[in-house]
Amino acid sequence: MSKPSLPQGTRDFSSDTVRKRNFIFSTIRNVFELYGFQPLETPAMENLDTLMGKYGEEGDRLIFKILNNGLNDPKNSSKATEGFHKALEGKSSPLLTERALKYDLTIPFARYVAMNHGQLTFPFKRYQIQPVWRADRPQKGRYREFTQCDADIVGSTSLLNEIDLANIYHSVFSKLGLHDYRLKINNRKILLALAEISGGAEFLTNITIAIDKLEKIGIEKVKEELSQRSLSNSQIERIVNYLNINGTNQEKLLKIRALFHNNMTAEEGIKELEYIVSRTTTVNIDIDLTLARGLNYYTGTIYEVKAPDTVQMGSIGGGGRYDNLTELFGVPNIAGVGISFGVDRIYDVMDELQLFPQNVNIGTKVLFFNMGEQESWFAYQTMNKLREKNIACELFHEASKIDKQFKYAERKNIPYVVIIGSNELDNNTCILKNLAKGQQEIIDIAVLSEKLV
Repeated sequence: MSKPSLPQGTRDFSSDTVRKRNFIFSTIRNVFELYGFQPLETPAMENLDTLMGKYGEEGDRLIFKILNNGLNDPKNSSKATEGFHKALEGKSSPLLTERALKYDLTIPFARYVAMNHGQLTFPFKRYQIQPVWRADRPQKGRYREFTQCDADIVGSTSLLNEIDLANIYHSVFSKLGLHDYRLKINNRKILLALAEISGGAEFLTNITIAIDKLEKIGIEKVKEELSQRSLSNSQIERIVNYLNINGTNQEKLLKIRALFHNNMTAEEGIKELEYIVSRTTTVNIDIDLTLARGLNYYTGTIYEVKAPDTVQMGSIGGGGRYDNLTELFGVPNIAGVGISFGVDRIYDVMDELQLFPQNVNIGTKVLFFNMGEQESWFAYQTMNKLREKNIACELFHEASKIDKQFKYAERKNIPYVVIIGSNELDNNTCILKNLAKGQQEIIDIAVLSEKLV
């Protein structure tokens, strides 16, 4: 018999890990609610044609496809064989698969809006906290199953939405203690203008895919990739000049305005950046002209959040504006903008920096010792009264040595123990011990709940 194991790129979560993750979830959820977003959930799987073609060539390759039911049925063997042959040729076939696990939360959200736009109140502000799946190569901070937390606004072109989303990032990361995060911002219209002056708008996808790899592979490899994507040396040099722009936010805006002199597409993107940056002065925001985000659906502002430099971690959040996304599903003219939090990476960063509150792993607040049959039954009744007052508690499952029961409380990080022996039972009292402080006192049972609040 083989040893039990997990699929590569997936994880089990212990109770301690779940509580830490829930701390992150609740922090993000509370900020989303504070800004007027409402919850939504979509299925784990989508129809394959809902997802394919929405993430670019590389994204499509990372979609987990689900085999059709009944492929092992002899009646379907010829269809299955034909489907497998098409798959080997790199083609998707409904004979083999018609559904897939969702790659992100944005495309399923766009599908939801397209299906329900007649019943929604616009602007529609929703948030989702759900797992997504990518057939990626597992490595530090990169998993095949992970959780995204998204907030999106559809039905509005106002740049106040972009400002709100920048402030949401700032509020969440401040509450989590990640004060040294960096929020990077750019605009796809500027990248479109770069394509226009470097061969034509049709080169936008090729250019953004290459630029998106700059941090990982370096400028020389990016130049090689651009050359492989049919750009000339002069066009590549123009892109490199753009990528080399540096300085403060204001200096970068001046330099790109000079580079794209009289290009109306670029000017529109520059004005949007100026508007956002000038109104988010309390946010750690930085114009990063190398920020591209390879997904095809972005049309305006794009965001990416970097972890503090003291941690070796990539992006911990990102998003942007996608004014044509629902048009992919036959519903035009619904503008949208959204952001996402990479909870799994945020967890790793917080764990490494020891930012979780000390009490985050406390579940049970009080352990009642089991001192015998009569004593434990009295303790059980007392415990239920505390539960009615929302005080989490439990009774040790059997009468055992005191030392064993203390060790149980310590291992479970339970801060208080209550001991009711025969003397305490006779006097209607109990011994309350604070394990963290090493203090104990004898109190009347009637005031126990007051001591624990």
